Amino acid sequence: MTTPTDKATSPSPSYDAYDADRPLLMRCACGEDHAPDQHALFTPSAGKELAVARQSEEELSRDFVEATLVKAIFPHDGVRRRFLKAVGAGTARAAIASLLPVGALQAMAQERGPLEKKDLKIGFIAITCASPLIMADPLGFYRKEGLNVQLNKTAGWALIRDKMLNKEYDASHFLSPMPLAISMGMGSNRSAMKVASIQNTNGQAITLHVKHKDKRDPKQWKGFKFAVPFEYSMHNFLLRYYLAEHGVNPDTDVQIRVTPPPEMVANLRAGNIDGFLGPDPFNQRAVYDEVGFIHILSKEIWDGHPCCAFGMSEAFIQQNPNTFAALYRAVLTASYMANQTKDRALIAKVISPTQYLNQPETVVAQVLTGKFADGLGNIRDVPDRATFDPMPWQSMAVWMLTQMKRWGYVKGEVDYRTIAEQVFLLTDAKKYMSQVGFRPPEGAYRKFKVMGKEFDPARPDEYLNSFAIQKAAAA
Repeated sequence: MTTPTDKATSPSPSYDAYDADRPLLMRCACGEDHAPDQHALFTPSAGKELAVARQSEEELSRDFVEATLVKAIFPHDGVRRRFLKAVGAGTARAAIASLLPVGALQAMAQERGPLEKKDLKIGFIAITCASPLIMADPLGFYRKEGLNVQLNKTAGWALIRDKMLNKEYDASHFLSPMPLAISMGMGSNRSAMKVASIQNTNGQAITLHVKHKDKRDPKQWKGFKFAVPFEYSMHNFLLRYYLAEHGVNPDTDVQIRVTPPPEMVANLRAGNIDGFLGPDPFNQRAVYDEVGFIHILSKEIWDGHPCCAFGMSEAFIQQNPNTFAALYRAVLTASYMANQTKDRALIAKVISPTQYLNQPETVVAQVLTGKFADGLGNIRDVPDRATFDPMPWQSMAVWMLTQMKRWGYVKGEVDYRTIAEQVFLLTDAKKYMSQVGFRPPEGAYRKFKVMGKEFDPARPDEYLNSFAIQKAAAA
């Protein structure tokens, strides 16, 4: 991994030296190694960047939007360079302007109102799922937006929920089903919460105690005790789904108990549980400590599944619209960087210290780079073990609601689409994603497969009724 001390010898650095007052540079949307706000005019004939020391906000916005569009049209670096060299930057701009509403996009990118609130408290759980939210602090993305953010490491998800309800936190790291549950009054007082972005996709695993290496068939797990971090979690829903698909009833054949993520490895070591479906880095930490092995990655259950989210209350958004926009941009900028696999080793270094994850850097790096020991004697290479696509697909929310109904957390009829569209801020996500380098996809209700079975969000009850194993009262 390149470090700030050896950057000068790196042929293609993706970051710069940094300190407390200078944020780390993320790769610009144009494909070059500088931050979007330091985007410089590219001179094709010279074959290198022409640094512009001072540009107006309008010029910076124009350059960023146009560079983003060029990259979207020509995603391959070599093709893009040849195109710019052949036609020149001026011709490229004119061509883009004739095809796309660059002016409107520039105007969108320039939306900067006075911040209603600059000092913010944000809660997080010390897991790799929160990488974008955490890394935005040491890398200066909050400061760039004029925000003074205090990240508050929190012991468990129930405490996160309570502090959000009591308005002790302005925004928070959530498990993605939590804002749905809170908005519906499940497990707490009803309060309208919003999912601004998904923090991570994939990034979980089923980890078993080393004494169970000879029990790889889930049918052998009857009588096992499992831990999940919270009832309203993808961990709980994915574990239940996986067990049921193997003929194991999660309500009668095994025990599933809620355990804060930082306590999972200790409980595994003590023999209080046989395994857990939990967040990283604790799956990898169990391997590192030689008390567990990774049975299956969660991406092998549903590749691209959401896990954690970033959100806040509806009241906060209404009272602080400009602060909300600035906070959104900061977190999405971090998500953009986290989604680049080339920067994962660096991110591991940044988020591993005591005030954040408090984990050995090698453990976090194995999770984020996807090159890891599985505890079974194998070294695996799975680059998308953890990914950071922030798109809050409303079809994901519908799937979560089907599982809440399947396992008896919600009774009666469910207005899936209305709830999904109220809680998952898809339109806002697309708007702000376009400002920081993402190319937002079309649509809202993407289909996907879980263990090979397609989920059609237009037919949620039909999907729900297709399962042989459900909560006894709902069967």
